[in-house]
Amino acid sequence: MRRWIYAAPFALLLLAAQSATGPGEAVRYLPQASFGRGEVINYKVHYGLINAAEATVETSGALERVADRPCYKATVSGRTIGSFDFFLRIRDQWRAYIDTTSILPLRAQRDITEKGYHKKETVDFDQIRDVADVQDHNKENPTRTSVKVANNCLELVSGFYYLRTLNLERMHPGDMVRMPAYFDGDNFLLEVVYKGREAVETKAGTVRAFKLVPKMPANKIFKGENAISVYLSDDRNKIPVLFQAELFVGAVKVDMYQYRGLRSRLNMVR
Repeated sequence: MRRWIYAAPFALLLLAAQSATGPGEAVRYLPQASFGRGEVINYKVHYGLINAAEATVETSGALERVADRPCYKATVSGRTIGSFDFFLRIRDQWRAYIDTTSILPLRAQRDITEKGYHKKETVDFDQIRDVADVQDHNKENPTRTSVKVANNCLELVSGFYYLRTLNLERMHPGDMVRMPAYFDGDNFLLEVVYKGREAVETKAGTVRAFKLVPKMPANKIFKGENAISVYLSDDRNKIPVLFQAELFVGAVKVDMYQYRGLRSRLNMVR
């Protein structure tokens, strides 16, 4: 459960889309003006009233090339702080190389270090053939497997950025988006319900935001199918400014406290 306290709010951002073309080309053209290079967003993670962790979501200042395609190098990192660091000591890093034209991952990496648990993994996505090459870098027993994935599949970090390309202004409360997703060796379908607009309090100030609620399957961690709420800024950036999750044992809040490198002005309540 301790891994979900940090990872789950971001995992709910897994999304996917449509269509493909020939080898050597982007599988689709998805224009967007929400993000670019050199963007950094910092969050505090609260477990109840306790400051439990810090997280950062950022894009590198330079493009990388994977499979001969230009990519954004996007990284999500997190670490426990205070008393949580003494008991859990989490040092996690999730990274994706996201094709700049299709906003699809060509490579994803995880380096997870937690008390009593470690995982290091690289996944290379063939978006033409809908296949993922999964390498587990276990020092004692390294493995490599091929996994069939959904068409235009996204993973955790690329899903974070793809969500920001959606035209939320045209959606109505109650509208649902159904999205195939890949995570940790599994393919599944995620349904997200658009709830409308709200003004939400963050440590960076009050922000006008869109509210999204993913429908969670029955599990032993989250309290009901509507346990998680995600708030994206109601502006061209559409950055996640707040996550809230109700657990069977307490509540988690992921709260933005600073940012830099945004393409547009954040829609704050003045």
